[in-house]
Amino acid sequence: MASSIHAILLLSLCFISAVHPSTARGGFTVDLIHRDSPRSPFYDPSLTHSQRIQNAITRSISRAHRITSTVNPSASDPIESTVLPNRGEYLMTLSIGSPPVSTLAIADTGSDLIWTQCKPCNNCYEQQAPLFDPDSSKTYRNVSCQSQPCSSLPTSSCDDSDSCYYEYNYGDRSYTHGFLATETFSFETSFGCGHENDGTFDGRGAGLVGLGNGPLSLVSQLGQTKFSYCLVRMFLDTNSTSSLNFGESADVSGGVSTPLYAKKTFYYLSLEKLSVAGNEVAVNNPTSIKAGNGDGNIIIDSGTTLTFLPPDTFDGLVRIVKKAVKLTPVEDSRGTFGLCYDGLTVNDVPDIVFHFTGADVTLKPINTFLRPYSDNNLVCFAFMANGDLPIYGNLAQQNFNVEYDLGEEKLTFKPTNCAKL
Repeated sequence: MASSIHAILLLSLCFISAVHPSTARGGFTVDLIHRDSPRSPFYDPSLTHSQRIQNAITRSISRAHRITSTVNPSASDPIESTVLPNRGEYLMTLSIGSPPVSTLAIADTGSDLIWTQCKPCNNCYEQQAPLFDPDSSKTYRNVSCQSQPCSSLPTSSCDDSDSCYYEYNYGDRSYTHGFLATETFSFETSFGCGHENDGTFDGRGAGLVGLGNGPLSLVSQLGQTKFSYCLVRMFLDTNSTSSLNFGESADVSGGVSTPLYAKKTFYYLSLEKLSVAGNEVAVNNPTSIKAGNGDGNIIIDSGTTLTFLPPDTFDGLVRIVKKAVKLTPVEDSRGTFGLCYDGLTVNDVPDIVFHFTGADVTLKPINTFLRPYSDNNLVCFAFMANGDLPIYGNLAQQNFNVEYDLGEEKLTFKPTNCAKL
């Protein structure tokens, strides 16, 4: 059942084909498609399993760099990587306008805006799908400069018709510029209609859906205080889709909960320690952490594959993992990973427990190790050191139902076979 609501959108995106019937009980569910799924336009059948993993690792390092530069612009970020296109890991199918036009966009908990490329596009990246044409929609409306949504933008200006023109820049120097507008997404929402967009965007996606904490994100515009997702195993459950839930459909019961701290775009948790087979390592917070009122010391992010920890914490975790695994580590000749084993099996891998405030989250081997190379049997630890900004990535979240309760300011984890939801 479609509903009508006003939201601010920097991008033209809309839910139709992927919205499930659960809207009837005060919520709805949208399919999330991993970029390496055969259902994704990014899917390249010529790539091997290990090549997909390698690409995900490179994107993960690039994204960690972008998040660090966004949160701490002056930070001395030790992560150096070519910033690759295709920034997101999960996609949403949406429809926008009247009549509705289907489009595909990146779902991102590390961004606030909803935007798509619009005609006329003066300086835009090449896009495979047709550009959204505001003149062809009966429900498209530019937003006034005097409106609250316009004042929520970091940078905006007015044209002669009093329309709100936005400029939004990302940490990797990508940008989207255009008019802030409202549009129907099988419900009515505000979005950015980008007429100048460039940088590391990829033409197989038409925009981005921000799920961050800012006032222009989809979550804020829907007026919902809850959303949740359940991420399937990205490299194993390739024919399954993950789910993104809003409202009552986002309720997760029976899990463990920890305080959720939101500052601007990002969501933070408070990580106290980690443990492996009874051995513990403390979390030494980088001095550059800047969460609200000092609360929270690690960002939880759906768009970063790996998990990044402070160097001392990472070294301590590697030390106790080595103690628990009864095999001799093997050096990664490519220099990407700090801990690898030759022929490691599931039975060899211990559980790793993340002790968040009030919630102990137990990670299984699928969350902590991966096989990155096709020319050997190395199995490597899916964690890296980052001195400026710890990030809890999506590999650690797979096969968990994760609920963000913004009203109660808590986040809930529940172990779940997400492919069977």
